[in-house]
Amino acid sequence: MSSVLGVSVGAGAVRMARPHAASPHGHIAPHSFDLQSIPVGEYQVEELAAEAIGVTLEATPGIEATAIAYRSEQHARAIRASMARQQLTNYELVPEIIAALEFAHSTGDIRGISSLVVYDLGSSGLSVSVVDAQTREVRHSERTSDISGDYLDSLIREQQIASGRIAHPADPAGLAALDALCREAKEQLSSNTAVALPSEQGLVLLAQENFESLIMLAIESSARMARDVIVRSDRPVHGVLLIGGCARIPLIAKVLERWMGVPVIVPDSPETVITRGAALLARPVRPIRASTPPGRMLDDELSPAWLSAPPKRRRKREINGAVLTVSALAVVAAIGLGLGYGPQVLERDSQSSERPTSVSPTSAPRTTTLDPQIAVAPGTTTETEESVAAPPPRRQTTTTPPTTTPGPNTIVVPGLPTIVLPTIPTEVFPFPPPPR
Repeated sequence: MSSVLGVSVGAGAVRMARPHAASPHGHIAPHSFDLQSIPVGEYQVEELAAEAIGVTLEATPGIEATAIAYRSEQHARAIRASMARQQLTNYELVPEIIAALEFAHSTGDIRGISSLVVYDLGSSGLSVSVVDAQTREVRHSERTSDISGDYLDSLIREQQIASGRIAHPADPAGLAALDALCREAKEQLSSNTAVALPSEQGLVLLAQENFESLIMLAIESSARMARDVIVRSDRPVHGVLLIGGCARIPLIAKVLERWMGVPVIVPDSPETVITRGAALLARPVRPIRASTPPGRMLDDELSPAWLSAPPKRRRKREINGAVLTVSALAVVAAIGLGLGYGPQVLERDSQSSERPTSVSPTSAPRTTTLDPQIAVAPGTTTETEESVAAPPPRRQTTTTPPTTTPGPNTIVVPGLPTIVLPTIPTEVFPFPPPPR
């Protein structure tokens, strides 16, 4: 387990996890992962993730597999492009919802639940999915950015400015610093009843009761969205899996349980559930063959086995068939010309090849030289292969065979007209006859 790496690429941070131990009965304890979180800041999140993975792989040579969780196809394309720019290939992409289910199964949090809602509230938005916990099939999923961790932070900021204790920041840098302070206050209120944080603009002072009343409307709106997703999925659910950084807020679990009427499961450290699940799904990618040039991946190395294997075998069969056809034609043609069939055979076969020939694909290749009709290949490669595989039937002729007794200058070949060799006059060669 210590040789794999799981990565989640979020809007606010890039998280990485490496499992180093398993608890009894095969369960994964929250403390059995080495976790690392890298704030995104002004960087592009996919580029930061690729650079962080590259640095981690160089610093830890023992990592044999990397799994990166993605949210959508567009998100996956951006991750692939960033990894390609870093020249990193030994990784795989896994859907975030599948990574979350993998971790929940490993810890036993969803044991006995066949269908559940995965409620993921992070800094950039809310994703709600109805999932079959056994088959891991996503029945229905929706996402919105109207409700997010950043939106909750902005509610705290506006409330603090309206209270008169905080001056409105004069520049974007001051606004970003105030937002970070409000985010810290929100996180501390998950386990404290009140918080007081000093800043250059003033004192951020907020009680948990005031905070819950401030965000209640947004949380109830998210619960209504989750209920609508369940209705559209047309599947009953037996539980809610609450993940994401905002899952630490106690009010969210209370509101969801009241609206859904089913148990709400909040894993320990819910913001890293997807990261740890990705680490559990990491598998080594198939290595490059020794004959592959350095720095280049073959098409069949990048494609699944079910997609790359059949074309490869088909090309091999076509090449072998072409070689077999050319070899057979060369041998038969040489024997036919050596027996003196000459232009008559060439002319006869070229005429017969103009007619279409029906060939059974299971016919065995003909290798006998008794039939001179297969001695000459027609014009195209396809017709050449067919003529070797099964020679066309002989044309029926109504010509009456000669009834004369074959003479010394007559050659009879089965299936061909009688060939009579002309007698060469002696005056053509004015040399004296050889002595007897």
